[in-house]
Amino acid sequence: MHPRAGQPATADDLTDIPALLSAYREVKPDLSDPGQRVTFGTSGHRGSSFDGAFNEDHIAATTQAIVDYRSNNGITGPLFIGRDPHALSEPAEQTALEVLVANGVQVLADAAGGFVPTPAISVAILDYNKNLPGGPTGTDTGRADGIVITPSHNPPRDGGFKYNPPTGGPADADATNWIADRANEYLDKGLAGVRRTADLGAVEKYDFLGRYVDALPEVIDLEAIKRAGVKIGADPMGGASVEYWGRIGEVHGLDLTVVNPKTDPAFGFMTLDSDGKIRMDCSSPSAMASLVSAVAGEGQGSGRPQFDIATGNDADSDRHGIVTPDAGLMNPNHYLAVAVDYLFSHREGWPQAAAVGKTLVSSSMIDRVVAGLGRELREVPVGFKWFVSGLVDGSVGFGGEESAGASFLRRDGSVWSTDKDGIIADLLASEILAVTGQTPSQRYAELADKYGSPAYSRIDAPANREQKERLKKLAASDVTASELAGEAITAILTEAPGNGAAIGGLKVTTKNAWFAARPSGTEDKYKIYAESFGGDEHLKRVLKEAQAVVSGVLEG
Repeated sequence: MHPRAGQPATADDLTDIPALLSAYREVKPDLSDPGQRVTFGTSGHRGSSFDGAFNEDHIAATTQAIVDYRSNNGITGPLFIGRDPHALSEPAEQTALEVLVANGVQVLADAAGGFVPTPAISVAILDYNKNLPGGPTGTDTGRADGIVITPSHNPPRDGGFKYNPPTGGPADADATNWIADRANEYLDKGLAGVRRTADLGAVEKYDFLGRYVDALPEVIDLEAIKRAGVKIGADPMGGASVEYWGRIGEVHGLDLTVVNPKTDPAFGFMTLDSDGKIRMDCSSPSAMASLVSAVAGEGQGSGRPQFDIATGNDADSDRHGIVTPDAGLMNPNHYLAVAVDYLFSHREGWPQAAAVGKTLVSSSMIDRVVAGLGRELREVPVGFKWFVSGLVDGSVGFGGEESAGASFLRRDGSVWSTDKDGIIADLLASEILAVTGQTPSQRYAELADKYGSPAYSRIDAPANREQKERLKKLAASDVTASELAGEAITAILTEAPGNGAAIGGLKVTTKNAWFAARPSGTEDKYKIYAESFGGDEHLKRVLKEAQAVVSGVLEG
């Protein structure tokens, strides 16, 4: 933990934004360095212009590659594009528009020239495609798709660029690998073949904000929140939802206060994350310290907390953070379990066979809740793309991942967003309080009494490129241990049980504990996730033995 974690940022913590923007235009990537080529991880291509990893050449090449991908796949409809408040997002959008328009792509950008949350783009794509023959999964050439320009919660020096196909959510590996390879071909050729124009008169305007906010009652019971008079404090954390929260309160008559309406590409109003960096992580107690303090403080001498529910979002609003007066910032895993328990008990319009989707590094509390509900659990690898098809056809009612990302169906059982939606996840917390009279943290305490109270943790350990590749390609037979922290190992998984897809690492389970190990997509390290229903001391044993298991494999 950094000594200043949770404390306000100072001038010395801030990114030099003019220098960053100059680097975007002036720095040419060293293509002999793999770290300076286009690489799509679970959330698109990310990097910093200071490092030669997110520069004008990358965006021009990647956008032309997306144009080529659309052409090869018969996608001729409009492309929705939006950006978050990170400094690099605006010039990246400009570059992308120049390439898209030069290639004759019909482009729809924000009507007000503002920021666009990731879920608003997903909703726009799906709403456009739902009336076409075959819908978003069909083959109609008029299908729409989109580009989301954001590095999510990453520090202010970073940029991010993501493609969403006609299904509205993150592209699968086949698409992203093709796009990345094509983009690198353009880089290798000095951008020969990349078309650009400075005339952007053909760009069309789209009201992302109005359409998203007006449709929210289709997914959240906002009337119940209004009737109950839930006092909501919403902190956009300087992100793309900044205008959305104010409009939500206004249009739907909610008692809602936007705690921090500021935007600043340096995010200088943030408190520092656990490692001392500025990071808009709404699941981090350090990054959310100011909001937690605001909730705990008494409201104008009333003797009650300032808000009944407070929420946070990361920069592109695809993640949620829930703060309650009785417990402070909720662990994302705890909230996912509560959301599943509530939704599948209060959504009569959902298909009876709709499953619950979770990533394999999310809490096993979710497994126990799902079993108690008598529902099917679909456990998939890390990455929200694995939930897209199920959300589109309604076979998955809820998809969630441990990093505070989730989305779920409309109240009538139809698709809402196939990308993570931190706004509806936040609003759901107020619906839960309005309908049940309990905060989500109080609901979780009841679940813990019923199913047990797990301890959960994640640690990182160093691993070079070769070791990370070895971890990706593990087979179950590579693990020779028969016990983990005193319990018999019940499964050694290198494929997700929910869909048979490769984990890109491994997961080892016992009756009351598990650990999963997977390589980082951007750094020289691997991550170990672990959980135990046997308490903190047992969790420490699980983590220690997990490191020994993984180290043995990597050194072998």
